[in-house]
Amino acid sequence: MTGRLQGKVAFITGAGSGIARAAAHRFAQEGASVVLAELRPDLGASAADEVRAGGGDARFVPCDVTDQASVTSAVAAAVEAYGGLHVLYNCAGGSLPEDGSVVDTDLDVWRRTLDLNLLGSMLCARSAFPWLVRSGAGSIINMSSITALQGGVAGDMYSATKGAVISLTRSLAARGSEHGVRANAIAPGTVLTERVTSRMGMSSPADPLPAVLRDFAAGHPMSVGSPDDIAAVALFLASDESRMVTGALIPAEGGLSAF
Repeated sequence: MTGRLQGKVAFITGAGSGIARAAAHRFAQEGASVVLAELRPDLGASAADEVRAGGGDARFVPCDVTDQASVTSAVAAAVEAYGGLHVLYNCAGGSLPEDGSVVDTDLDVWRRTLDLNLLGSMLCARSAFPWLVRSGAGSIINMSSITALQGGVAGDMYSATKGAVISLTRSLAARGSEHGVRANAIAPGTVLTERVTSRMGMSSPADPLPAVLRDFAAGHPMSVGSPDDIAAVALFLASDESRMVTGALIPAEGGLSAF
């Protein structure tokens, strides 16, 4: 590793699993002190243990991204532990199996999806922004989705919130530009996280792909990825190598939204 994040402190939400957990490993390997913000203590603690076992500097902080007090406390704990903050990676989020048509999806599903994907990103940015300004070169990375770029490929609630994340990202980029704070978003396609493989009936990412994913891959051979594939994009956006990139949306979906 080349120390691309040497001396930086990164706050990663949802870091107990999936893309965020992979990013925690990547960031730590590149020299960052990593704060793993996670709702489930068992997942957060085990992920932090793994990072430390690999030689990285990491600690778990409990965090419910939909609760302002919880977010404020988690960010304060990160700053107290490491003296500052350079990177915010808003990776906590997801969809609900009950999500479907705007016509008949229960409003509770809408509210939960809105809170998890949009409110959570806003609350974390709200708490972290002053510290990112103090760093002089802060980076916010938000998670959108291919569903924000293509209508009709997922539940309407999830698509709407992930589209809103793009607008939030651009507003944060404008707000942060005079302070050296960048904000960018990633739009993954199909990523074989624990949540996705479980819903697809797969016991692990090594299982044969189900028919729906094989159909995707037939026309778009690069369209099915791993958490580490997205973590690599996040690493670039967290590093000073991307200092000229802000307000951008990076599709990381194997061309599904392009051809």
